[in-house]
Amino acid sequence: MKFLQSFGPNPRRVRMYMLEKNVQVPSVELDILGGENRGEAYKKKNPSGQLPALELDDGFVLAETVSICRYLEELHPNPPLIGTTAKERAETDMWIRRVELDVTGYMLDAFRYSEGLKLFENRVRCLPEAAAGMKEKGRDGLKWLDGLLAGKTWLAGNRFTLADILLYCDLDFLGSVGQPYDTGLKNIDAWFKRAAARPSAAASLHAASAQTGMRG
Repeated sequence: MKFLQSFGPNPRRVRMYMLEKNVQVPSVELDILGGENRGEAYKKKNPSGQLPALELDDGFVLAETVSICRYLEELHPNPPLIGTTAKERAETDMWIRRVELDVTGYMLDAFRYSEGLKLFENRVRCLPEAAAGMKEKGRDGLKWLDGLLAGKTWLAGNRFTLADILLYCDLDFLGSVGQPYDTGLKNIDAWFKRAAARPSAAASLHAASAQTGMRG
């Protein structure tokens, strides 16, 4: 099994997850800034051209960060980061959907369409005219999430889960590329600082973060 990875918030999600699980998988580094992941060799493995991916021993390539983590959770159930019961797993899934659909999905696309336009305009369809509105949608979602975090340590209550990892990695990256979260959102701010204090947060940063100024 090989972990095909690079600099960026999505590969960092899986790195942080594996650190929390104390799981080690041999990795292969690709140059995402140079567009290696958009080349034909990699797209034969993952047609979306996105990173990361997990290449299994039988040659099957599993893409999408949540799917990769779910697979690893099946192989290494402890410590649980998705859940040990049907209810816990469904609750984690619910928070993952809320994070990605109502908050960070908008904000990450807005980055691609604005601050990151030069990097992405020749790789994917970009909509610069939509960037400002998408940033507002993301901020609306984060404000909504702030209310849902009232009185809780983590998104799923006392359980630190994959949903927290996704939100933390995305917000940390977004703060370094022109979309910092509003520290006036007291519940989000306290949650973010708790997540940032976990050893896996610093350890999952790619070496290129220091060079680029982007926390991925």
